[in-house]
Amino acid sequence: MEFDFDTPVERRGSWSARWERYPAGVIPLWVADTDFRAPPPVLEAMQRRIAHGILGYNVPPAALRDAVIERMQRLYGWRVEPDWVVFVSGIVPGLHLAARHLTRADQHALVPTPVYHHLKRSLVLAGREHTDVPLVLAKGRWVWDEDFLAAAVKPNSRLLFLCNPQNPGGTIFTRDELARLAAFAQMHDLVICSDEIHADILLDEGKPHVPVASVSREASRRSVTLISPNKAFGFPGAGCAFAIIEDAELRRAFSADHHATVHDPSVFGYEASLAAYRECGDWLEAQLAYLRANRDLVEQEVAAMPGLRMAHVEATYLAWIDASGLGVSDPYQHFLEHGVALSPGAQFGDAQFVRLNFGTQRSLLEQALKRISCASRPNPTG
Repeated sequence: MEFDFDTPVERRGSWSARWERYPAGVIPLWVADTDFRAPPPVLEAMQRRIAHGILGYNVPPAALRDAVIERMQRLYGWRVEPDWVVFVSGIVPGLHLAARHLTRADQHALVPTPVYHHLKRSLVLAGREHTDVPLVLAKGRWVWDEDFLAAAVKPNSRLLFLCNPQNPGGTIFTRDELARLAAFAQMHDLVICSDEIHADILLDEGKPHVPVASVSREASRRSVTLISPNKAFGFPGAGCAFAIIEDAELRRAFSADHHATVHDPSVFGYEASLAAYRECGDWLEAQLAYLRANRDLVEQEVAAMPGLRMAHVEATYLAWIDASGLGVSDPYQHFLEHGVALSPGAQFGDAQFVRLNFGTQRSLLEQALKRISCASRPNPTG
């Protein structure tokens, strides 16, 4: 079946966070959602629910729990029991639940940087002491500085955050890298909270995603793994995610705010997730092929632009671009003045970077790259 990712869809006026923030002349390539229509089976599932006509309170569908368990076994060889799966409305609430309920006020956390800002923000808002552990470029990949990590751990350290695959760097962590991280967590009795929302957006063929909890039984017992089909299958506005937590005490603590401050996924999130996992494999492969070509275009064009450089993007549809060579104080503002809205690097931990979302139609991406190229020339004009 052929899928169309090239035809633009007008998103202004649709309450889109990405498209409503900036004036019409600005190309918005910032927040991480795509400009592609959701897969046909997802839209059909939602339409069937609307046709039913009743949108009352719901319980998590047993069929979706079964689909999650089957998917973890099939893709990763990871055996998950039904009671390990805890449904939440999104990954972000899951991160904040982990920060608030898996640590005490007197405990310490370790968080990688650069990283999706809600990992660190959850600790700040929870009032938890934490240490930023830098990722470093090694053979063109953003990986943990393991020496820094070993020096940063404290006697009161309790929580280790992980983003796998990595946002914004685009790294697919290998089994060996994750095994070392899990061994470190075991040595220091740390809980690992892993954001794995980009697990299905793998651009480098032959590089599989490995859930950190799957590397060993001990890793599983000390892990909270946050997963959602929202990102890969294009329905973040519907809202559905889940945590996989083997340890019963961690599961109880994580669930403490259920129906207190955190609500259930929407019925549309349940419907969309079940359809995505059951019926949308071909659509996902087609989208990955399109994103892979977009990634290649971004890497080729950025390599030719003076003052810019970036690491190879193994996963996600996000490019983490080093703009320090431009010699401007605020690269985000600099590119905005040339008509492209990117995510400011300061949000992720380095103000000299910007993050570009290439999950859009290629024609629009080409326009944006021309503007970025213009902004990268010495004394750019226009």
